[in-house]
Amino acid sequence: MLALGLFGSPRKKGNTAFLLNAFLEEIERHGVQTQTIDVCKMNIQPCKGCAYCEKYGFCVIDDDDMRSVIYPLLRKADIVITATPIFFYSATAQLKALIDRSQALWSRRYKFDLFDPFSKFRRGFLLSLGATKGKNLFDGVILTTKYFYDAVNASYEGSLTYRHIENPGDMKLHPSVLEDIKNAAKDLIDPVLNKKRILFACVGNTCRSQMAGAFAQIMFGDKVDVLTGGSQPEELVNPVMEEVMREKGIDMAYRKPQSINDAIENTPPDWIITMGCGEECPFVPGAKVEDWNINDPAGQPIEFMRKTRDEIEEKVKTLIPNKIK
Repeated sequence: MLALGLFGSPRKKGNTAFLLNAFLEEIERHGVQTQTIDVCKMNIQPCKGCAYCEKYGFCVIDDDDMRSVIYPLLRKADIVITATPIFFYSATAQLKALIDRSQALWSRRYKFDLFDPFSKFRRGFLLSLGATKGKNLFDGVILTTKYFYDAVNASYEGSLTYRHIENPGDMKLHPSVLEDIKNAAKDLIDPVLNKKRILFACVGNTCRSQMAGAFAQIMFGDKVDVLTGGSQPEELVNPVMEEVMREKGIDMAYRKPQSINDAIENTPPDWIITMGCGEECPFVPGAKVEDWNINDPAGQPIEFMRKTRDEIEEKVKTLIPNKIK
């Protein structure tokens, strides 16, 4: 389970940094893995407004950190936390560039009618602060964040916002901030804690384990924390796998293969479902192991990939419920 923090302030050790770090530390205390993107350090080109993504499903800009880093992490995250100071009643320019580029994900959802497997369960939260006391200080950033979360397939679960935070250290000195964080973090992560963790493993983490993971997220994402990995992970997922899943309206874009060890480094699974990784699959104390005898569809005709997809879908549908009772 991953909570992704989007740090939007150009001040590295300022009040926004304190707020986000304290929030993520509270989440970590409950056993959730966290990762922070320092948006101001990323190479993010602004949206060109060219509508390329609405025609082709991908952003025309393919040589910056959005394509290689940020889109994949947004798809991987269970929780997305956006943290920004108020600049002219909205987010910082650096964070706004990231938000604008989420139009590519919006297009895949609304123009191509593709379904992100974890969209029903991903949760979003806003942290923000401003120097003034204006009544409408946060209206703009809240509205922007709501539409951003809609684009990245996350529900907007609320915010912590603080007025009259201007000088260094003001946030740390706020009388209720730590209690606010404790309560808000608990409310945010309670619905996603205590899930059964299931690892789907194959060789390359490009076809079988990816499809099984997607179907498990769609059908049982409220009860299962899904992990996938490969004994010999490749660089990219199989494009034919993406195509046959797209035939079912399932969006597998921006998924990245990873090793089995990386998949379970912070979240040891309760179950391991293997599909061909054989003797290279690691032993995990306490984890139950089951092998699904599914042939590797890599390099086979598309009809073979479709057959494999349907076989995996049926196995997830009929066998996973027995493991999450």
